[in-house]
Order: sequence, then structure tokens, then C-alpha cells
Amino acid sequence: MKIEIWSDVACPWCYIGKRRFETALANFEHRDSVEVKWRSYQLDPTLPEHYDGTELEYLSTRKGLAPQQVSQMFEHVKQQAKGEGLDYRFDSVVVANSFTAHRLIHLAAAHGKQDEAKERLLSDHFEHGKDIGSRAYLTSLALDLGIGAAEVEELFTTDRYADDVRSDFEEARALGISGVPFFVIDRKFGLSGAQPAGTFTAALTQAWQDANPLVLVNSTDGEACGPDGCSI
Repeated sequence: MKIEIWSDVACPWCYIGKRRFETALANFEHRDSVEVKWRSYQLDPTLPEHYDGTELEYLSTRKGLAPQQVSQMFEHVKQQAKGEGLDYRFDSVVVANSFTAHRLIHLAAAHGKQDEAKERLLSDHFEHGKDIGSRAYLTSLALDLGIGAAEVEELFTTDRYADDVRSDFEEARALGISGVPFFVIDRKFGLSGAQPAGTFTAALTQAWQDANPLVLVNSTDGEACGPDGCSI
């Protein structure tokens, strides 16, 4: 069973959704038969490489909301994150374009480290105030993942994986995805948003049953017992 997850490393609900999905997957009896693939999505591709302002200032301007409203939104999201064991620090978030970070995730995937890269980027962005648009930070992260320095250098001196990231964007549009996180199971079932773990569990179970239907191998009924008694 293949699960594709479209998300942006600059999306707070994407990290919460990741945790809730992981909770469901950990308790899914067929988890060893599940392949998870992270897909790229950008909430704001027009962002400059670095934004000269805070997350509160950025969202207030972009959404046209009063700072107090944005602060209330932050508090709500922080509480939801806390419920999943995450410690969001919106006052320390560095606003930056996430395109190169998505390219790094594709590079990490080639080394079997896609989920590790995704986890670090989300945690470092929302919990540790790291600059996900910084060459120095992304280089350090890649090296931590065991990716060679030459490949990391290539990421910044060429457009390697840029087409892969754009292809993810195009697939999202083709599927009608307009917000993230968005979970697609076997290209048959879709879930939008950071759903409760129970919802993910139900979706996984339904998708598995759909892909592995029970087939009766006998042509006639054998002797059996039921609510009204046993056959003779």
C-alpha cells in the first residue's frame, strides 16, 4: 500500500498531521507493507529566499488579519502541537522560501533518508528557529544525514531536483489539492488536513480491505452454526 503525503515544511499543521498519521501507522497491523512517500507543496511560492520580518508580521500582512488574531491562531496551533508532543515556538520561526528545502528532501530520498530529512526540517523550523532557506543550515542537515559534501554542493550550484519538486506541485494541482497536509492512499483515497489518529486508522483499514478483499474459495456453503442454530 502506497501513501503519498503532500506537505510544506513551512506548514505548522503538516507537522501535527505527520505525528497523528505516525501514531495511526504504528498501530496498523499491516504497517510493514506500507510505503510512505513525501511530496512537495509550497503554501507561498512567491516568498523571497528570506523575509525581513517575523512569522506574525508575515501572516498578518499575507492574510490581512490583525496581529491579535494571528496570535490567537498561533496559540491554538501550539496547543494542538503540544498534544502531539511538539513544542512550537512561533516567536522564533524564521520566515524563508522552502523550495530548496524541498529539493533537499528529494536528495535525501535518493539516499533512503526522506523521512529523516522531513522530520528534521519541520522540527528545526517550528521548534528550534532554524533558517530553512539558509545554505549553511541545509548543508549541515544534509551532512548530518550522511549525504556526501559533493552532492550537497551540487544542490546549490545546479537546479538538481528542481523539476521533481515542480512535478509534485503539478500533481497536486491535477489531484485538486489546494491545502496541506493532504494524504493520498493508493491514488484511491484522500484525506485533507491534520486528521485525528483514529481517522487515519479507519482510512488505512478501509484502503487495505479494498486492496485485499476477502475471497470465498468454496462454491457451496458447508456445515456451520449461526444465531438460529446449527445445520444438520
